[in-house]
Amino acid sequence: MGSWTASLCHPRECLAPAIGKAACFFLICHNPPSGDPSPSDEDVRLTKRMAQAGQIMGIELLDHLIVAENGNLQL
Repeated sequence: MGSWTASLCHPRECLAPAIGKAACFFLICHNPPSGDPSPSDEDVRLTKRMAQAGQIMGIELLDHLIVAENGNLQL
């Protein structure tokens, strides 16, 4: 869940389902409200933060997908 300018995603909430299922890997996927698949600075920061949190937990981030009206992009 986010806003036009920021991600309100916290690793604790995002990783909870993966932890509950004893997952080894996880993906991040979101659709930007702008419809532009280009990663924002916030997207890049979120990807790094989630990868670091996953590494600490032993759950590897496989990819961050941006699915948008104007195309798709992988970070």
